[in-house]
Amino acid sequence: MNDFLFPPSATPAIPVEGGGLYPVNRIFCVGRNYAAHAAEMGTEAATDAPFYFTVTPAHMLLSGAVLPYPPGTGNFHYEMELALAIGKPVFRAAPEDAADAILGYCCALDMTRRDVQIQAREQQRPWDLGKDVEGGAVFAPLTRAGDFGAVASQRIHLAVNGEVRQDANLSELIHSPAAIVAHLSGFYHLAPGDMIMTGTPAGVGPVVAGDEITGGIEGLAPIALSIGAAE
Repeated sequence: MNDFLFPPSATPAIPVEGGGLYPVNRIFCVGRNYAAHAAEMGTEAATDAPFYFTVTPAHMLLSGAVLPYPPGTGNFHYEMELALAIGKPVFRAAPEDAADAILGYCCALDMTRRDVQIQAREQQRPWDLGKDVEGGAVFAPLTRAGDFGAVASQRIHLAVNGEVRQDANLSELIHSPAAIVAHLSGFYHLAPGDMIMTGTPAGVGPVVAGDEITGGIEGLAPIALSIGAAE
């Protein structure tokens, strides 16, 4: 018997290719990690060091879900990303050691209330309402790092209703996955259950109810999301 006043939510988890589930405890997201995307947003890329925002794990969805168009926005954007999963504890890691902490990679979508985010940015306020959207972090199944290989020049792409909107390659990342893990581990005790979304390339844009989003990264399971009617 326990003293919970109501049943706790189930632990969100991502399927792993080959079997098993990866339970998600935290989601960190890297901002402005592709120069072309920073330029299209009218900002400068974060070349000196990564910067981050977070998403509530309870807000995540899995590939193939239907996401109702969210309240409070009239400009809801897709962002296609490479995400990585931490597989062992890491704290204050050197860059050359950080890659060993990465269990695997997957395709991910960071869905954004762009109008709300930009308004917050202009007012020098946090991005929470723009970025921490219910259902706004979407993950495809994880592929183990050894099966994926080194992050190099793999193609990353996204289409809306079959029309390609984002098309780049991972060599355009300003901060590599290992560099991100090393930097973030200087601020947090990273551990299994931590997901890190590494940023989006240029070509972001709005979607509306009825749109179908598909995306992929060479060597990883593809991702899909349907935008449903507002509730």
